[in-house]
This record gives sequence, structure tokens and C-alpha cells, in this order.
Amino acid sequence: MERGYDPIALAETTRKIVERDGKRKYYRFRGGRWYGGIATADCVGCNLRCIFCWSNVPRDNPTMSWKFYSPEEVYRNLVKIAERRKYRLIRISGNEPTICWDHLIKILELVEQDGRFKFILETNGILIDKSKAEDLSKFRRVHVRVSLKGTCEEEFSLLTGARPEAFELQLNALKHLADHSVPAHPAAMLSFSSRENISKLIKRLDEIDPVYVREFEEEYVFLYPHVKDRLRRAGITPKVAYEPDRVPEDLV
Repeated sequence: MERGYDPIALAETTRKIVERDGKRKYYRFRGGRWYGGIATADCVGCNLRCIFCWSNVPRDNPTMSWKFYSPEEVYRNLVKIAERRKYRLIRISGNEPTICWDHLIKILELVEQDGRFKFILETNGILIDKSKAEDLSKFRRVHVRVSLKGTCEEEFSLLTGARPEAFELQLNALKHLADHSVPAHPAAMLSFSSRENISKLIKRLDEIDPVYVREFEEEYVFLYPHVKDRLRRAGITPKVAYEPDRVPEDLV
């Protein structure tokens, strides 16, 4: 995909492929050690094309015959994993959960009604405007992790191929969440960032909400084979990266 695409337009194009009658496409359900143990539903379809993304075929081929699941089916699968492994956290990951907003909200309602689990909403934040932040403020068992793609517009565009100005939508999401008192924190891909740019980002986060600086999460690229190939073809070399089988414990 050429650089300069509109991630909001891509989100709508993708939604029409991965959502049908309130159901969304998913490609697997799994447990894992992230966050100290979490049940995960990996969805299909994203509105970004990050060069470092570990999702591969499901992201780039949403038209494939992945299975559609209703919110109730997704929640039942997550609960089954969580109960078996004694987890208290659940999430949707793999691609972008907010593309199918009504579907997501119904899952959050089920989380709220159940009351046993906390939902980690992992998102790039691009679609979280004031209205969606207000929607999220109604829930008490949700924490939002906004994954920033780099530290500035230039890095964002280099790493995603999207319009540089879309980086501001990620920061705006954090502001909307803070304004509506939604528990959240930023994570940022720093494998390609200079110290100067990291410092500038920290300053901007502090201006939005000092809590975001205290809870700032560093992300670094994992060199899966398909990620190595993407980086090689793009001629981009990360400053810091890790092999998937040698992930530091503090990143797990």
C-alpha cells in the first residue's frame, strides 16, 4: 500500500469486510503470559499497516474465510480460557478492536454484567473521538492501552505508511480518554526513535495528563521472519529489537 493512506477511510473499508450482522471475524482464541496472564481473542482487520506488526496474514487478508463470531460467542470463548487458566484479564488483540465499535461495546457490556474480569482494550486510538471516549466512560471494568506508532508524525508515517497527521489522532485519543476519566495509558514503539524524539513525546504526554508519563510503556519490535522481511524490503533498520524467543522478562 502506498504511503499517505487515510486510516479512517481504511477502517470503514475494512469494517465492511470483517463485520456482518453484528458479528466480527476472528482467527483464534488463546491464553498467554502478557499482563501476567490474559485470555485473548485475536480479531481480523486493521486500519494501519505497521511495518513492525506481528500480525501477518489476518491483517493483510481480511477477505479470507475467517469465522464470524457474535459478541456472546467471543465472550464465552474468553471466559472459558480465563476460567481454565485462572486469569482475571481478557482482551481483543491481533488487529484493531475499535473498527467494529458496536460489536466491541456489546462485549464490554457482557464484561460489565459478569463482573469477574477486567478488559484491556488495546488500540491504536485513531478512531477514539469524544463520542467513543464517552461510550467507554460508562464502563468500570475497562482499561485502554493506546499503542502509539512512533513518537512523532514523521516516524508514524514511516512505520505505518499512513498520512503523517494521523499521528495527532492517537494523541487526541489519549486526551479524550483523560477528559472522560477513562483509565488508560500510552505505549509507544521506540525501536526506530531518537532520544530527542522520545523526550519530545514525553513532554507532549505530560501536557495531556502527567499520569501518562508515569504509566508510559515502551514497545520494541520483535523480529519475526515476516517482520524481518518487511523491514528489509523497506530498507529500515531498528535501533533496538528482540528475537521472539529471547524476549526480556520485563517486556512480558
